[in-house]
Amino acid sequence: MDTKQIKELAETMKENGLTLLELTQGDVIVRMERRTEPVLAVAPAAMPNIQPEPVAQTATPAESQWIEIKSPMVGVFYRGASPDAEPFVKVGSRVKKGDTLCIIEAMKLLNEINAERDGEIAEVCVQDGQAVEYAQVLFKMVQE
Repeated sequence: MDTKQIKELAETMKENGLTLLELTQGDVIVRMERRTEPVLAVAPAAMPNIQPEPVAQTATPAESQWIEIKSPMVGVFYRGASPDAEPFVKVGSRVKKGDTLCIIEAMKLLNEINAERDGEIAEVCVQDGQAVEYAQVLFKMVQE
């Protein structure tokens, strides 16, 4: 098979939109593969930036003034001592160092998470009964 025949085969592939051609003549096998032109990906329409609504929200100081209270472990977050009990804290609750903020259940053990300083709860960042990761923000607090 000469180069003229190969060029003709390539033209035939292009004209017919073929991407692969394999031709056998005796003990000669010619395999031609043509890459298709890259398809331009159309960017999806801009979706509005929808943020999950915090559990509770009030007017608070600038976020830069908040102190983040993070989970010290992996587990399940509970706002109260039982499903029927009032939450330990709510948005606007004033807490003192040592006050219980929530419970995290890990490996069938209930671990109380206590405030490390005095302040006011500005935001509850986790839903009751939600699984939490290590260092996940549980609360945002304004230090007093």
